[in-house]
Amino acid sequence: MNGTSPTPAPVPPTIPASGPPPLGAHPDEQAPIPSAVAAVEAILRQPRRVLYQLRQTGAGRLILAMLAAALVCALVYGLVMGTFSGGTQLWAAPVKVALGLLFSAAICLPSLYIFACLSGSTARLAEVVGLVAGLLLLLTILLVGFAPVVWVFSQSTESIIAMGALHLVFGLIATYFGLRFLNAGFVLREDRAGGLKVWMVIFLLVMVQMTTALRPLLGTSDTFLPKEKKFFLSHWTECVKHASEGQR
Repeated sequence: MNGTSPTPAPVPPTIPASGPPPLGAHPDEQAPIPSAVAAVEAILRQPRRVLYQLRQTGAGRLILAMLAAALVCALVYGLVMGTFSGGTQLWAAPVKVALGLLFSAAICLPSLYIFACLSGSTARLAEVVGLVAGLLLLLTILLVGFAPVVWVFSQSTESIIAMGALHLVFGLIATYFGLRFLNAGFVLREDRAGGLKVWMVIFLLVMVQMTTALRPLLGTSDTFLPKEKKFFLSHWTECVKHASEGQR
């Protein structure tokens, strides 16, 4: 015994917690979103700011602003889609695109809330509605971004099949980013996403079926809505078959 105290064991370094910081940790995320234009910019540049504001009281104004902006964007894209055939499609296509997106979201909203609850989410109904509004807004903004490309092809080809495939590809890309925003809203709550993935499949199926239920989005017709009920796969198969027969 020499009277010296034992050397204490070294303290292991503190490992910072992994994962994104909580919503509202940055002051910019707490800034209100006063208008539809601000909502468009925020969802493109600061999606966390939108997600934070949807959790605050008075988020109804933001939800309405996002829905209004999504409606305008859908009408713009539908107008460009209507230039392929012209005539009545210049007003019919915008109306059908806007109504199709809104109806798809409204039809799938109850199942989303139920799946969220079953997955253990604590999100309020208003917040779930806001996430769907953000999905529609981001989706339609991307469609407007694709609109110049659509216009070029609509003025340089007469193939309905080619244009339909182009719209389908652009629609799927836009939907992917919209669903990614929706998923981020639940992930930041640390909610389990099992039920959410099932809902995403349902939403995609409803959207593609809506393209058939509201046909024609391309081409012309004597009636605004079809008189015959069809499944979207059957409709697409018939369109490809008719197009191939017409080229013979």
